[in-house]
Amino acid sequence: QGLKPLVPTESPAPIFGTSKPPSVLPATEAFLGKNKVPDLQKVFQRSDGLPVHLKGGVPDRMLYRTTMALTIGGTIYCLVALYIASQPKNK
Repeated sequence: QGLKPLVPTESPAPIFGTSKPPSVLPATEAFLGKNKVPDLQKVFQRSDGLPVHLKGGVPDRMLYRTTMALTIGGTIYCLVALYIASQPKNK
């Protein structure tokens, strides 16, 4: 009987993403929509003194402030934990 080969000897039938013939599919331009890149470039390249990570408006400011609060809170927590761990234990 022997060993069987790990790789199949015959290739499987090709699998396509759609069963419609190519002539029935719509043109790709219908899926693209409006190009938003020029509008976004105007927003992010505006010289208003804000860093790029805050130019997205209120959601960016909330995310930035939350990140800063968690960072400062975590730092304080670590310093307090290190202080408590360094104290001698009285038994």
